[in-house]
Amino acid sequence: MSILFLISVFGVLVCIFLWLRDIRIWARSLLPGYRKASIHGVYQTALATTGAGIVYLWPEVSILGTGVVLLGLYLQGKEEREKIWTDEPAITRFFGSVPRNNTRR
Repeated sequence: MSILFLISVFGVLVCIFLWLRDIRIWARSLLPGYRKASIHGVYQTALATTGAGIVYLWPEVSILGTGVVLLGLYLQGKEEREKIWTDEPAITRFFGSVPRNNTRR
């Protein structure tokens, strides 16, 4: 097992975290940009997981697998999303005590 496999697994975990974040924001706010991002997150996470599998199964092409993981992360960040944060501090956002802007509960 090479260090690139561990880096790829970390990239997959980050991609999964971002995908679940998009799902959570869409479920709370019903913003269409986050719905689209959460649907595309399935494909981007699958792409990143495939890259980690390439690194694990074929260590001689581990750079290619790491590149596939990075491609999945890049595509995850390119989605158009609405701005949901205004001027709240990070600690308030972390604990989830930011007031909502919509009527869905």
